[in-house]
Amino acid sequence: MLQALKETGKCEPVQTAFCVGCVLVVRLPDRAPVVLSTGYSRELPGNTHAEANALAKARLLSVPDITALFPSLSPTPTIDALLALAHVYTTLEPCSVRTSGLPPCADALIQAKVKRCIIGVGEPDDFVKCEGARKLREAGIEIVWLHDMQTECLAAARRGHIPTSG
Repeated sequence: MLQALKETGKCEPVQTAFCVGCVLVVRLPDRAPVVLSTGYSRELPGNTHAEANALAKARLLSVPDITALFPSLSPTPTIDALLALAHVYTTLEPCSVRTSGLPPCADALIQAKVKRCIIGVGEPDDFVKCEGARKLREAGIEIVWLHDMQTECLAAARRGHIPTSG
């Protein structure tokens, strides 16, 4: 999660969206975890979200890239096979709805069939009512909440926001 928090620092803060970081990690039995890809909010063109960016970048990996990451595996696994083993570390709950009309990150993670989603903090109701964790859980994806990271992840998410007075 610390690497995902570091990704949030790369986000260009905007008033109408959160700064989010994401890391996709593949954990194979009896092997050290391998970072498959990373992403952060607005990293790629088009008002993109961290999880969608990490997935898009993972899907761009070529066979030689995958072979370099997993040199002792034969045959070389497909990106879909690796994503099915992936643990997603995300600083903010994956979105379940996008006001921009783009596909939600929860849907993209479900489509990728990731194994587990480790979440730093639930998405506040600042912009939308998020049900990403519920959608992921209902799709059979294990959810892990890192309650001890909530304060840090929420502060990173709201970086650049003007506080509202009550």
